[in-house]
Amino acid sequence: MAMRAGTNLLDAKTSLLNDVVHGSVDFKGRPVTRSVSGGWKSAFFIIGVEVAERFAYYGISSNLISYLTGPLGQSTATAAENVNAWSGTSMIFPLLGAFVADSFLGRFRTIVIASGLYILALGFLSLSAALYSFKSSDCHFAANNTTCSPPQFQIIFFFFSLYLFALAQGGHKPCLQAFGADQFDEQDPKECKDKSSFFNWWYFSMNSGIVVALFVLTYIQDNLSWGLGFGIPCIIMCLALIIFLLGTMTYRFLTQSDERSPFARIGKVFLNAARNWRTTQEAISKEEEAQGILPYQGSQQLKFLYKALLAPDGSKEDGKVCSITEIEEAKAVLRLVPIWTTCLGYAIAFSQSSTLFTKQGVTMDRSITSSLQIPAASLQSFISIAIVFFIPIYERILVPIARAITGKPSGITMLQRIGTGIFLSFLSMVIAALVERERLKTAAEYGLVDVPKATVPMSVWWLLPQYLIFGVADVFTMVGLQEFFYDQVLNELKSIGLALYLSIFGIGNFLSSFLISVVEKATSGPGRDSWFSDNVNRAHFDYFYWLLAGLSAAAFVAYLYVAKSYIYNRRNRL
Repeated sequence: MAMRAGTNLLDAKTSLLNDVVHGSVDFKGRPVTRSVSGGWKSAFFIIGVEVAERFAYYGISSNLISYLTGPLGQSTATAAENVNAWSGTSMIFPLLGAFVADSFLGRFRTIVIASGLYILALGFLSLSAALYSFKSSDCHFAANNTTCSPPQFQIIFFFFSLYLFALAQGGHKPCLQAFGADQFDEQDPKECKDKSSFFNWWYFSMNSGIVVALFVLTYIQDNLSWGLGFGIPCIIMCLALIIFLLGTMTYRFLTQSDERSPFARIGKVFLNAARNWRTTQEAISKEEEAQGILPYQGSQQLKFLYKALLAPDGSKEDGKVCSITEIEEAKAVLRLVPIWTTCLGYAIAFSQSSTLFTKQGVTMDRSITSSLQIPAASLQSFISIAIVFFIPIYERILVPIARAITGKPSGITMLQRIGTGIFLSFLSMVIAALVERERLKTAAEYGLVDVPKATVPMSVWWLLPQYLIFGVADVFTMVGLQEFFYDQVLNELKSIGLALYLSIFGIGNFLSSFLISVVEKATSGPGRDSWFSDNVNRAHFDYFYWLLAGLSAAAFVAYLYVAKSYIYNRRNRL
């Protein structure tokens, strides 16, 4: 009897030890158990916050070009450049937010602070729009029946609020997703599989929030009030912060390593390799042999970094030379650069969905009934609708089929997934060019070329294919990039990894803005309209779309070349 009791006690202790999640603690720094922390129970709180945050973000960004060309009175080209510049900045700021989180504050604190900034920025934006609406109400009754331009202070206040909003998003976006993925233990087979599904369902839920924002908020902004349309996201973000804090007791927090900062380790490798640039391959080979370093998969890539095995001054003192582990960490980061670069073509093409696609839709027949029109910016919701419908198909049908063929848990590799989406973005640009050519042809046939505010008798649903294909492309490329950059960086740099993914779209927006500026100057002149003429019926968006289709094709070919030689870091299972 006593022996049985002892056995049961031993089994209970063993079970408890197996239930402990190694490398994670709770918010008070205590060890956590699998049964009461992390996993989907924590992820649901975090996903709920992401739905609210994306609702707020797209509630501002999706219709921003309409606000700039409407109440602020900017030209189409200037507004498109401003939208792209702001979107680019909002996607670059995550690098700063991720650095602060991974080096100083941690993800949880960064999310809470960023949420506070989010609420403040949205409040300022709502106030700016409401004040302008109030001050300009008398302008509509002026003799010339034109709308007044807002005062300079109002414009400055609006853009200050807009970029504060971008800064808040920079702290919120990479940390929240990384914090959500942290809730799944990579050492547990079930949770490791759940983590791969987490990225799919994260994107599914996120786009559900985007769909609501694009239909509800754009209608309010276009038909009721810009102040109210900016104010509702502020309220939603207040609720999101409350939801996030409610889950605190269930969250897992990754323990910090006692090693030097990963930035310091990686930086030292690059610095030592640069200082030893004259070191011969023979000297490196001798050092490798002395340390017993054998050839392995990937050892022939980026060989110049092995110069960091030698101290710059030839000494062997500890701390002056880099270990082979540190060199492999630096190589893992450097291997991401070609993938990051070749995805920029996708980002440039994607940035058009919130600018030029919307301007196309404004001129077309958007009637749903005789008294109801769909807002042009709401068409972006079809990207999200395609995502919401396609992710379950991908997760429940395509992945099992691919898994049976390839034997891989995720069906296809992350890089194969990303490449599929890049190819689809090329198709979307081709379709966009063909549809725009048809729209211009229709405008000419009905004598509307010089009547820019007239509705072209062509249904706005012609634009649907280019939106839907971009949505399917997102399921492949966006989700693939999220998982790839989270998976392929060091554990201490998960937020930085997701910030790198976001920065692709930040730089892509900047490049799009630069491209628009160059094309605008090159195609405009005395007696001729530019490709981005304020009279959209005299513009040539179709030529620009063909240009982007060419860039997308070139980017796809370059991507195939670099992806073929990429060696996965740590886990070749994907």
